[in-house]
Amino acid sequence: MRPIGPCLRGVAVAALLACPGAAQDRAALGAAERGAPPRPVTAAQTAVSAAEELRAAIAALRRAGTGREQVAALSQTIRAYEAGLASLRDGLRRAALREAGITAELNARRERLSRLLGAMMAMQSSPAPLTLLHPQGPEAAVRAGMILSDVTPALQDEASLLARDLQEVAQIRALHEGAEALLASGLTAAQEARTALSQAMQDRSALPRRFLEDPEELQALLTSADTLDAFTTGIAVMEQDIGPPMEDFEGARGTLPLPVLGTVLRRPGEADAAGIRRPGLLLATRPAALVTTPWPATIRYRGPLLDYGNVMILEPAKGYLLVLAGLGTVYGSTGDVLEAGAPVGLMGGVEPGGQEFLAAAQEGGGADRTETLYIEIRQGKAPVDPAAWFTETKDD
Repeated sequence: MRPIGPCLRGVAVAALLACPGAAQDRAALGAAERGAPPRPVTAAQTAVSAAEELRAAIAALRRAGTGREQVAALSQTIRAYEAGLASLRDGLRRAALREAGITAELNARRERLSRLLGAMMAMQSSPAPLTLLHPQGPEAAVRAGMILSDVTPALQDEASLLARDLQEVAQIRALHEGAEALLASGLTAAQEARTALSQAMQDRSALPRRFLEDPEELQALLTSADTLDAFTTGIAVMEQDIGPPMEDFEGARGTLPLPVLGTVLRRPGEADAAGIRRPGLLLATRPAALVTTPWPATIRYRGPLLDYGNVMILEPAKGYLLVLAGLGTVYGSTGDVLEAGAPVGLMGGVEPGGQEFLAAAQEGGGADRTETLYIEIRQGKAPVDPAAWFTETKDD
């Protein structure tokens, strides 16, 4: 903006003074900003950083398809991709809210800004001799010039803030336009990585095993059990020579990562919509999310059970069972001994495409978390509070 002279045409002065809020509302803010520390990172910049994080995760997905440690590499990159999606979703949501806020603010200031811009244009287009004139004479011209010399910095701050807001809106819209292509690329890479992981899990032949065949008692229990509680209690009393605990599972209380990237939907003992209370933890997850074991464990059962979908029952230590119910796909075989972080399956559902993802991000809440994973931890025959074992669910 060209600097505004101290003496201006009277009509421009009148127009400017008719909307003093344009300058006064920003005077204090402008003065503060000129000596203030740098402005915090904007919502648009946060979303751009999240998009870059997701691009890096997608590139890692494409590199993880081969190698000696294929299962571990695929598991890590799929989880990184899911974390990148979560960051992008949060960034897009914040950016959408910021854009709406800027738009609402500009709409509220539209009339005032129009008068302000009109006055400034009149000032700049006035012939030089006329800037010395005022309808009430030289004294009024000097007085107007003194007023405007004080107002000028605030006007410049107003213009600077307006330009910054408009630049942020443009950045947000550009991000939305590029996000769909990025998401499409990520969806393709993730599907290929999950397929490769499923194949790699089927091809594994070197896993240690605690026993070679499903015991007959397990098959009989599967046929007779009419509840998850009955089935899990039956497994708990089955004698299996799994040896001593591989590590101190009891000592891991409060340190375990959640088996899947998600949010707590219901805690133990909380009633669901039907009024039913369960002793486990219910997580809301995205479709096709990767599920891993948070602790070294032996698979005691994997497969469909009643109306729980696919169920994975792991034995992390003698006397303990970890129950994961609601998976779409399960990996491994009964008796397999898994390392911590090993994949045990995928959640069901179909991962949304770019348009659906963007719509869910703008909607907010849990719009993109359509799957649920139920988690129980049992000590002997009795369930214990699983929330106390996981870092992401501990109360502050």
